[in-house]
Amino acid sequence: MAGKYAPLEYYLRGLPSSQDEITLTFERIEQILDDSLPLSAHEHRAWWGNQKKGTHVESLAWMDAGWMVDTVDLKAEWVKFVRQ
Repeated sequence: MAGKYAPLEYYLRGLPSSQDEITLTFERIEQILDDSLPLSAHEHRAWWGNQKKGTHVESLAWMDAGWMVDTVDLKAEWVKFVRQ
């Protein structure tokens, strides 16, 4: 995968296979991306949806890496990924 969210895919792919979940703050994700998350990621739960089709290219990053979003806390700004 190419594009803005490729570093997140590579990060998740690089986690040990024994690890089946990880919680990342939005700030940590932005560090991984070396870029800011869009405003919609901070305001809309749907941005973090697990979609293989459609316009949500960000979800391909974690889904192609074998992960899914389990929980998002927009107020505390963190997301929990679980291995598929």
